Amino acid sequence: MSTPLSVKLRWLNGTAATAAGVTWGIPWKEGELRRDDPLALHAADGSGSVAMQTWPAAYWPDGSVKWSAHAATALSAQPEGYRVIRGESAAASLKVTVHETEESIVLDTGVMRCSIRKHGNKLIDSIVREGIEICNGGTLVQVKESRSEASGATTTREEPFKGSIRKATVEQSGPVRAVVKLEGMHRSDALRREWLPFSLRLYVYAGLETIRIVHTFHYDGNPNEDYIKALGISFAVPMRGPLYNRHVRFAGDSGFFSESPKTLHTRRTKGKYRELFEKQTQGKPVEFDAEEDRYFLGLLDDSAVWDDYKLVQRSADHYGIWKRTQEQCCWLKSAEGKRAGGLGYVGSEGGGLAAGVRDFWRKHPSGLSVHGTARSEAALTAWFWSPDGEAMDLRHYDTKTHVESSYEGAEELRATPYGIANTSELTVWCTAETPDPDRLQAMQEHSESQPLLVCEPEYFHEARAFGLWSLPDTSTPAKAQLEARLNGIAAFYLSEVEQRKWYGFWDYGDFMHSYDPVRHVWNYDLGGCAWQNTELVPNMWLWVMFLRSGRGDLFRLAEAMTRHTSEVDVYHFGEYAGLGSRHNVVHWGCGCKEARIAMAGLHRYYYYLTADERIGDLMDEVKDADFSTVNLDPMRAYFPKDEHKTHIRIGPDWAAFSSNWMTRWERFEDEAYRDKIITGIDCVKQANFGLISGPTYGYDPRTSKLTPLGDDNWGRHLAICMGAPQVWFELAAMLKDPEWEAMMADFGIYYNLPQERKDLITGGAISHDSFHHPVLSIGIAAFGAYYRQDDWTARHAWTVLLDNPFAKVDLRKEAETVTYVDRLSEIDWINTNEAAQWSLNTIISLELIAEWLPGGDAVTDR
Repeated sequence: MSTPLSVKLRWLNGTAATAAGVTWGIPWKEGELRRDDPLALHAADGSGSVAMQTWPAAYWPDGSVKWSAHAATALSAQPEGYRVIRGESAAASLKVTVHETEESIVLDTGVMRCSIRKHGNKLIDSIVREGIEICNGGTLVQVKESRSEASGATTTREEPFKGSIRKATVEQSGPVRAVVKLEGMHRSDALRREWLPFSLRLYVYAGLETIRIVHTFHYDGNPNEDYIKALGISFAVPMRGPLYNRHVRFAGDSGFFSESPKTLHTRRTKGKYRELFEKQTQGKPVEFDAEEDRYFLGLLDDSAVWDDYKLVQRSADHYGIWKRTQEQCCWLKSAEGKRAGGLGYVGSEGGGLAAGVRDFWRKHPSGLSVHGTARSEAALTAWFWSPDGEAMDLRHYDTKTHVESSYEGAEELRATPYGIANTSELTVWCTAETPDPDRLQAMQEHSESQPLLVCEPEYFHEARAFGLWSLPDTSTPAKAQLEARLNGIAAFYLSEVEQRKWYGFWDYGDFMHSYDPVRHVWNYDLGGCAWQNTELVPNMWLWVMFLRSGRGDLFRLAEAMTRHTSEVDVYHFGEYAGLGSRHNVVHWGCGCKEARIAMAGLHRYYYYLTADERIGDLMDEVKDADFSTVNLDPMRAYFPKDEHKTHIRIGPDWAAFSSNWMTRWERFEDEAYRDKIITGIDCVKQANFGLISGPTYGYDPRTSKLTPLGDDNWGRHLAICMGAPQVWFELAAMLKDPEWEAMMADFGIYYNLPQERKDLITGGAISHDSFHHPVLSIGIAAFGAYYRQDDWTARHAWTVLLDNPFAKVDLRKEAETVTYVDRLSEIDWINTNEAAQWSLNTIISLELIAEWLPGGDAVTDR
């Protein structure tokens, strides 16, 4: 018999600024929700139900739903949130319909109708609202800059490319939400060349005038010759009526640049005409009487016509707006500011089109342009990379590698961007009239921070979403101080992103690795000590910090890191497909290409919380990453070629594979990938000391078998600091294999034992030198202590955590003011590796071994 279900939801940012389409995820305990159970969405205040579309995102081994995904539309800003309950969903008053032919896909939301091409250079044929065509074309635009050296001089040539669709897929067809995926290449007929593969998803919701677009491009050029000068998407917008009733809008720092190609401002604009001018700047239509206003109309005939406008965000702290009358004339500077809102609009009588680029100033150089406002058709272009910036330079910073001096990982250079990607997000509004400032502000806020419904932290914790972690607990002074330390570390990195300007198209979302206290700067130029690139899983730290707190700022920080690391730091095709680049001065620069950087375990959080299809693609891309290690052996510098296909460590390599396989298994119930996990575990069970042995094995991806290479052949710290415990804890809940859990527990206990106690277990087969950096081991040590109720291990784990500087120091009090190129707040010993790992392991320990936390007194400050 069905049991009552009721899951409370709240807005991530408190409320939704405007009616919007929303997609979110909910976790479920095993056996709690059957795949055919209907679910309904109700306002928490009891005011009514809302139509909701539901689909499974992951399954438990018993076939019940592990994660469900949901979509709803036209939600009001319910301050009390919503509830999902078992029951039939309310019928949608308006529905999305999808009509597909051989040539096109037509999406109808009940408010607008969008026709999408399935082939060719034109992505969008038209957008029609209330019988009026608002857009008659949407095209991906790209400019390639080629460089060549001749006679000691560099020559450049620019060539335009357009996106050409190869494949169109309807992924969802309503009734609340429809999704279409387009795939193709950028093509130049003049050069007879195709390059830069792209994927583009369009999302529409019933009853709304918006289209959400998620755009991804992949780099497949030669970085020494092929530079990207511009990249964006352009919309053709029909222009109707007199020039003074046509409008251009750009979001600035807090207000809006609001002009018309024929402004009513003249040196004679007074009285009645001043009032009409104010009305015009509000976007309202104005009218004139041919006789009564003959003189003023004559002035307008004599005034300039402004045909083109552009906003360019050159850096995180500066943008400019320009306009011009004609192509052969100069651009006139109109305004300057710091951080533009990323929203542009062009329209006329009958309506117009607005486009909002997410993270506009954070992913500079970006831009918005409007061309042809005085003609029958204007072009509104959202530039993900502005043509007014320098061309993308994806070359490496040096022609050789620096292993010893700079901690770069391998003697081979391998610093190629071939196969990396970048994803941008855009929201388009199809409006019946020019939006007023309040409406524009709501649009800008929407595009900047997509509305999202989330469960309460207590529910995530009860459902064991993403394994083992603790809720905040300040019930004793010691716990309260640890919570303060955890919050202080997160606060430091939130502020450091801004202070150090960790922004830019290729950089935003990543942290840096370690610090140079002499120059008062992060090691931006020191090889393997610059960008973090998922080293020691800061992604997992940020996501767990969000899960336990529900804080929107932490969600957005983790979201940005997920978007960046899943695209820029990973190879999506080519010889390194499924692998990522270890930390370096440029994100793709390190010679070490490893599965751990790209593993699904880093990105599952975002996927299941938002049902984001792009992340779903990426997680499935890496399911066979183990085959790439045959071409690039992770242990090639230490284990020569032999009878084994390749050599991998149980962690981070096999742990990364297991996260990929677990994700494939739970999403698609693909038991072949479950069996790969079980095969590997069975091989580890055959080792002399289980997980304690190794950690390097011979490996054959065709059979998934691990072949022991001895009990002590490499250090153990990398086995458990790159996300393995987080993956394995959740995997254990699915496998229900007591022997596997016991092996994890025994490894956690063994890690920090004195050598004499280790020798009693292994007969001296394993040396103490194999177990470095105890703080990195505490997550799995806490599991061992909990599982075995091992008093010594639990107390030792807390000793390691509490003796760490991150436990002893209040970062907000420790920071000193120093001068670099400007005045800065500095922690001179900071490093992201330990910040992430200390935080994650403290959170796990508070869940598993809190009863062993020393006393009720706060730990002593340093």
